Amino acid sequence: MKMRIVTSTAVGLASGLFCWFLMKHLRQDAADFRWALHLAKRLLVRQNPYDTPLEQYPLTAGLFALPFVRLQPEAAAGLFYGISSAVLAFGITRYNYRGLMIFLAYPYWAGLLTVQWSPIIAAGAFFPFLLPVTMAKPQIGLPVFLTHASRRGLAACLVVAAISLAVLPKWPMLWIAQTSRYEHFIPLLVLPGPLLLLALWRYRDRDAVLLLLATCMPQRWFFDSFILWLIPKSRREIVWTVFLSWGCGIWRWYQTPHSFNEVGRWTVIFIYLPMLAVVLLREKHPETDRDSVPAGSVTLARFLALPVLWARLK
Repeated sequence: MKMRIVTSTAVGLASGLFCWFLMKHLRQDAADFRWALHLAKRLLVRQNPYDTPLEQYPLTAGLFALPFVRLQPEAAAGLFYGISSAVLAFGITRYNYRGLMIFLAYPYWAGLLTVQWSPIIAAGAFFPFLLPVTMAKPQIGLPVFLTHASRRGLAACLVVAAISLAVLPKWPMLWIAQTSRYEHFIPLLVLPGPLLLLALWRYRDRDAVLLLLATCMPQRWFFDSFILWLIPKSRREIVWTVFLSWGCGIWRWYQTPHSFNEVGRWTVIFIYLPMLAVVLLREKHPETDRDSVPAGSVTLARFLALPVLWARLK
């Protein structure tokens, strides 16, 4: 336990300080985390948090940002990303230390540059009390929630939902009205995305269900796919998926994407398809199947995947 605490603290300090440095050096304020801070500040002064079309986060994100509102934006960004990374590291080391290699994946660093929710949402897979964080960014939180739900986690989510509705009862309608402006891609609908339906072959495997659900979710950039590193377990799986993920980084370095579909295509090629290979090629092993698939998750994955693909084909 002491080693886990020391290791996760070191990860959190390193990532938090580096994030703070980048925000200061690049003059990025709090990057994307500013929108969660915007929600929190509006809540404190009892003003409409959706007073700008750029605010596209649910109110739950503002609740989680409340502890950071009194800090300078750069410090808030660094502290948030540092805590997120530390908690994720603490969860990973419950089983082994080789899992820490997922912090080398390109989506993690893309998320650090823009201060994303992906690490703390991935951490929700290890701690039931953190599962409500999946509600801060539902398009990437839903796959984690549905594949790692528990009674305690569900109870915590209901409490957070009740608090948000008590604070601003009409926020779901205000937020849904904003989502029409959300520019995105859906991995399943971007060639060669339909190949990801092959994960149905392992429909009893929770990792396959996680992959299928993520495939159907609207996403904006490479950092949204970081939750997929809950899938690889062995050293070989982690090393190869991390290595291939940097294909997106190299491509992004030399070329500015012209559309979100283009972002999606490279995300599918360098991140989603390697994860599909992990799911299909590995042998059944207790370490890769620690828990059974939650009831209903497989059915929901099929329900989402096939209609989405059919709509695209039409």
